[in-house]
Amino acid sequence: MRVFGVALRKELLEQWRSYRLVIVGSVLLVFGFASPLLAKYGPEMIRLALPEGDAILQLIPKPTTADAVSQYIKNISQFGILLAVLMTMGSVAQEKDKGTAALMLVKPLPRLVFLAAKMAALGLTFATGIVLAGVACYYYTMLVFETLSLSAWLALNGLLLLFILVYVALTLLCSTLSKSQVVSGALAFGFLVVLSALGAVPRLGDYLPGRLTTWAASLFAGGGDSAWPALAVSVGVIVAALLAAWLIFERQEL
Repeated sequence: MRVFGVALRKELLEQWRSYRLVIVGSVLLVFGFASPLLAKYGPEMIRLALPEGDAILQLIPKPTTADAVSQYIKNISQFGILLAVLMTMGSVAQEKDKGTAALMLVKPLPRLVFLAAKMAALGLTFATGIVLAGVACYYYTMLVFETLSLSAWLALNGLLLLFILVYVALTLLCSTLSKSQVVSGALAFGFLVVLSALGAVPRLGDYLPGRLTTWAASLFAGGGDSAWPALAVSVGVIVAALLAAWLIFERQEL
């Protein structure tokens, strides 16, 4: 446990020095406070931007709290995945390429602890970003619409965090497979494409991580559209990706 603590502190410091924490926090924060504003004033922007804006505006339903929540889920999930890939693809690959991984592992530092510390640090980075985004969106939604249920809002953000962590774990696996950040990123986007395609398959999509965003939206849509199987599969994917990364990493020469 002491070794893990040391490795985690090193990774958290690296998250700060490499600006990953700042980038993730800033991007998610921007979309956190922008989402309710876009939902509220988006129709007005259309009216001002288009010649026939007034006619188009009459066809658009009046913005509601559900629109703000939907906008938030869409923004955080889409940009969260993008950040997950970009911020994670060099985590192991870059250290192997520069030789710093070999230096770390002669401390001695078990390879499982090495990977676990990276995943934990990335998880804390994205959790921080989600907290910032969630607080900002909650506050601005309260200002322009109405106060949201706090318990439902916490559950929604927890589901979004788990959804993003699936892609963090998969990208960490890809980063373990290669010494090239570009190759790692390409493999991670391949996972993204495959999961997106499988998610579109009827019934199968109910068991995949993408279903978590639908569940999150249903928390404020008045439905009890839970997706516990998708949650279990998502946790399983994270664990499986980390175990696969560890088994592969154990057999690699650095």
